Amino acid sequence: MNVVTRFAPSPTGYLHIGGARTALFNWLFARHHGGTYLLRIEDTDRKRSTDAAISAIHDGLSWLGLEGDAPAVSQSAQATRHAEIAAALLENGAAYRCYLDADEVSALREQAHAEGKPVRSPWRDRTDASDLPFVVRMRMPDSGETTIDDAVQGSVSVQNTQLDDMVILRADGSPTYMLAVVVDDHDMGITHVIRGDDHLNNAFRQTMVYRGMGWDVPVFAHIPLIHGADGAKLSKRHGALGVDAYRDMGFLADAMVNYLVRLGWSHGDDEIFSRADAVDWFDLPGIGKAPARFDMEKLKDTNSHHLRAMETDAIYELISPHLSPSSPHAATRIKALMSHLKDRASTHLDIVGKVDYLQHDGPPQITEDTADILDAAAGARLLAFADAAEDAPWTTDEFGDFFKQWMADNDLKMKDVGLPLRAAVTGTRHSPSILDVLVAIGRDETLHRIRSTCKN
Repeated sequence: MNVVTRFAPSPTGYLHIGGARTALFNWLFARHHGGTYLLRIEDTDRKRSTDAAISAIHDGLSWLGLEGDAPAVSQSAQATRHAEIAAALLENGAAYRCYLDADEVSALREQAHAEGKPVRSPWRDRTDASDLPFVVRMRMPDSGETTIDDAVQGSVSVQNTQLDDMVILRADGSPTYMLAVVVDDHDMGITHVIRGDDHLNNAFRQTMVYRGMGWDVPVFAHIPLIHGADGAKLSKRHGALGVDAYRDMGFLADAMVNYLVRLGWSHGDDEIFSRADAVDWFDLPGIGKAPARFDMEKLKDTNSHHLRAMETDAIYELISPHLSPSSPHAATRIKALMSHLKDRASTHLDIVGKVDYLQHDGPPQITEDTADILDAAAGARLLAFADAAEDAPWTTDEFGDFFKQWMADNDLKMKDVGLPLRAAVTGTRHSPSILDVLVAIGRDETLHRIRSTCKN
């Protein structure tokens, strides 16, 4: 079988985490089997669909590397085709015209609900026509059951008496979702429908449209939804934001892909892996039946792993738009310390907030919680160190040896010098190894900062 999957979002808002994971599962399954992954924008709800939302969806998918293998299809552009299929279903008796008005439909629904029966219009068995407006309804079976062999949920059955005669074409000639999605999936050659398990009930109804047209029913794979870390339905308080928000927070696309694929799917105990690994390993049996739990801290941890694996120049390219350097040496200094900076960061934006002292020359701005470190005694020790360091070697290994020897000669420990030195040179209490910082900044700049800070 030539596998063909699709992601079919409704453009009524941003591309949220759940939608991104659905797109990813479809993309991975197609790539794993050497198939095709397509994109369809289900914009038949013209009142709620917006160009901004369509743009946001494409932008989010592009960032994640999940664009379709062909130009996206607009569902609303296929309305004529949908109406043709509704007419064909009428012709073969799989559907019928229903002339009930809104009040009559409401009364019919109330009666069916009270009796525990499906909605069956009285027009179902009538052959006479009317000049009144009508909708087209599917003629559901009155007995037996329909079974779906779902690739995730297993064999799931429903009694046909639970299925309403659903509307597939409205009185204005527009198709409902239940018709449009089946026609589009058929025409696009979709072999596997991978989507959230909130669509499982729809699958039974959509199967009737496939059968009514004599079409092959695709393989359904309904994946559990994503919940928050507390087990409740995912909401904004759990981090249910658009994927663009995570990009703006500094998360890497590959880290998001790694994290999202692990939301409900597993490959042994593997947690951190590449996109190529995900393609090699992904298949539907690895998807669990229980809801996945979104955990922001775990996402940060996953991102930190991917960040640490990146090359220095690649990380600098990410952070450079967020920097405001005034020193011509800023880039060199930051890159020199990047291996230390990235080890302490969850995202590349964390690095941005830790390199101000590397971007500028001259004495640093001393933070409020650091000022008390630089008392008179500490200042005197640092000035003495500056004088001794005038001719010191300034490479990592050689400077380290010099520094240890100077402390020994002056009967000092690192606790006596480390924090004040860090404060005088960086203006903060926290930085990478102070010896590495001094080497990165350079001898002249280091001594200038010490003397300027300690003499004030």
